Amino acid sequence: MYSATEKALIVSIWEKVTPHTEQWGGEALERLFTVFPQTKIYFKHVDTSPGSAAIRTHGDKVMKAIGSTAGDLDNMSTTLSSLSNLHAYNLMVDPVNFKLLSHCILVVLANHLPSEFTPEAHLAFDKFLASVASVLSHKYR
Repeated sequence: MYSATEKALIVSIWEKVTPHTEQWGGEALERLFTVFPQTKIYFKHVDTSPGSAAIRTHGDKVMKAIGSTAGDLDNMSTTLSSLSNLHAYNLMVDPVNFKLLSHCILVVLANHLPSEFTPEAHLAFDKFLASVASVLSHKYR
C-alpha cells in the first residue's frame, strides 16, 4: 500500500508533529470549525471558540490517534477499529467529516513545516490521511 519512501516520509513528518499534537491538533479543529461550520454540530457540549482548552484537548487526542497509526501503517484497521466503532455507532459522525479534517490537518502541517512538507511529503501524508479517513469510515458500510 505504501512504498518505502512514503513510509519514511510519513514517519519523518510525524516525528516533527509529535511534540506539537495539542497545539497543531487544536489548530486543525479550529480551522475545521471555521471553514466548515456545520461540523460544530458534533461538539455542542464543548466550547468551540478559538483557543479553547476543550478544542486543544480534543485536537491532542485526534493527533495522537493519527500518530498511533503512523508508526504502524500496515495495521491501520486494527489500530483504529475502536475509534471507527465509536464514531460510527455512538457519535454517528458523518464520515465526510474525516476527509474535511484531513484537509485541515494538511494545511496546518504545511504552515508549520514549510521546508519539510515538500510536494512528495504532502502527497505521502495526503495518502496516509485518506487511508485513516477510509478506515474510520469502514463501519458505515
